[in-house]
Amino acid sequence: MTHTPPDPSQPSGSTPPPYPGPTSPPPPPPHPGAYPTGAYPTGAYPTGPGGAPMQRPPAPEQPPSMALAVKLMLIGAALSVISVVYSFTTLDGLKDQVTDQLRENDPYVSQSVIDAAYGVAVGLAVVFGLLGAFLWVWMAWKNGQGRSWARVVATVFAALNLLGLLFTAASSSTAEPLSLVLSVLSGILGVVVLVLLWRRESSEFFTAAEASRRLY
Repeated sequence: MTHTPPDPSQPSGSTPPPYPGPTSPPPPPPHPGAYPTGAYPTGAYPTGPGGAPMQRPPAPEQPPSMALAVKLMLIGAALSVISVVYSFTTLDGLKDQVTDQLRENDPYVSQSVIDAAYGVAVGLAVVFGLLGAFLWVWMAWKNGQGRSWARVVATVFAALNLLGLLFTAASSSTAEPLSLVLSVLSGILGVVVLVLLWRRESSEFFTAAEASRRLY
């Protein structure tokens, strides 16, 4: 056996510290269940008996009034698209209307001004027609999910739609017959949809859907 001479730097009778061995890996993190109650934010995940996570309840089924309202809103979107398509078949008449209106205010209006006003009129007709179709589809989607705010927004849109119908009826002497018919149908659809959305079974559907979402 080889004898190791004592280290003069160490005091007499002291034992030198042992040489550090290899570093051991850190212990694995504890299981989430090992944390005491309250370690996680309360209410983040709803739990049932014994702390087990609760299953999300199924979405309430649409009553017949809601299902019909959603279908009618999709029909309203289709009417908006038809209105846009029809506007392209009446561009000549639209240009004549724009020309007559401008020359009533200024008999010497230039052709460039007429063309610019005609382009703006066509662009607005297309934009508002497509926007109307989008709003119909959006309302059908969100009301079908039982979003209470969507029912309120649909009510506002229906009121605006009725105002547009009154405006179209006031100018019926210059309006195209099919445009007038489409506007009347859209206004009637808006009223029927509102009646369906505010029926008692529809209100119960909205309440159940909102309660289901509040759990998560």
